[in-house]
Amino acid sequence: MYRLVVEENDAGQRLDRFLRKYLRRAPLSAIYRIIRKDLKVNGKRGKEDQMLRAGDELTFYMSEEVIEDYAKATKPKASKRRFKIAYEDENFLIAVKPTGLLTHGDSKEKSNTLTNQVCGYLQQKGEYDPARERTFHPSPVNRLDRNTSGLVIFGKNAKALRQMAELLRRKDYVKKLYRTILCGVLENEQLVDEALTKDSQRNMVSVGTEDEKARESRTKVMPIRAGSRFTSAEVELITGRTHQIRVHMAHIGHPLAGDPKYGDARVNRNLKELGIGTQLLHAWKLEFSGDIDVDEYDTLGGLKGKIIEAELPPAYKSAEDKLLSGQ
Repeated sequence: MYRLVVEENDAGQRLDRFLRKYLRRAPLSAIYRIIRKDLKVNGKRGKEDQMLRAGDELTFYMSEEVIEDYAKATKPKASKRRFKIAYEDENFLIAVKPTGLLTHGDSKEKSNTLTNQVCGYLQQKGEYDPARERTFHPSPVNRLDRNTSGLVIFGKNAKALRQMAELLRRKDYVKKLYRTILCGVLENEQLVDEALTKDSQRNMVSVGTEDEKARESRTKVMPIRAGSRFTSAEVELITGRTHQIRVHMAHIGHPLAGDPKYGDARVNRNLKELGIGTQLLHAWKLEFSGDIDVDEYDTLGGLKGKIIEAELPPAYKSAEDKLLSGQ
């Protein structure tokens, strides 16, 4: 009989998802056979969708040798730190992601990511030990595209991660502001309220409410200054959908300068001659409300009422100067 007690960082997830993470090398058939056959939570038959709490005791029949093999973690290759730190406390780290770095791994790149770099940094500080964690590792709450730079929030523990994710879903407590360069001259502030549908196979997003998978999406854009053909703008991301800013700006006739997926192909060809080969988009500011209830969200006390900023990257500043001066 194998026994394990659910730790604080393992709580708040379904039984089957916990086991899939903990026994990460086990086939799915083995995971669900364990649950169906003999697994108990606090002495009672466990269910796949049962939510685990800290202190729950799980028991099931499996040798320690097999458990050790199934639970063995693959250590990611170390990668050089490329991010800066905009804010850090005992619960959160807000990193400044550079352009060209993935937030998470994908099918082509699994090791050199912002997430792995943050985990490596916290390991060096002694704040994260993967050998002691069953299922948790420091993770981002928000995500930026590879070629979008700026602020990414990481939870250092599972409770902080859950509370920040919940707060972001409530939308009224964290204002997310971006800087971008738009094609054309935008004269007035606009609120774009258009549902978006994602085509996962093509990794493309489109505007439209006809599809049953369409999700409510709202973006506010405010011009800062304009040249003859481009506008420097601040964008507030009210909801957080994939490619939302890029798709909404293209929809109103002002695609992001250099955007290879949703931009103006003719304009982009000219921009490449200036050394601009991708969208100019930077997540530059997070404003945390002073109304955050720190009794409900006790991990967020350090961020209550704070404004966190990330300076514009030099390449962005250079491109902005070129485009708005008309050179």
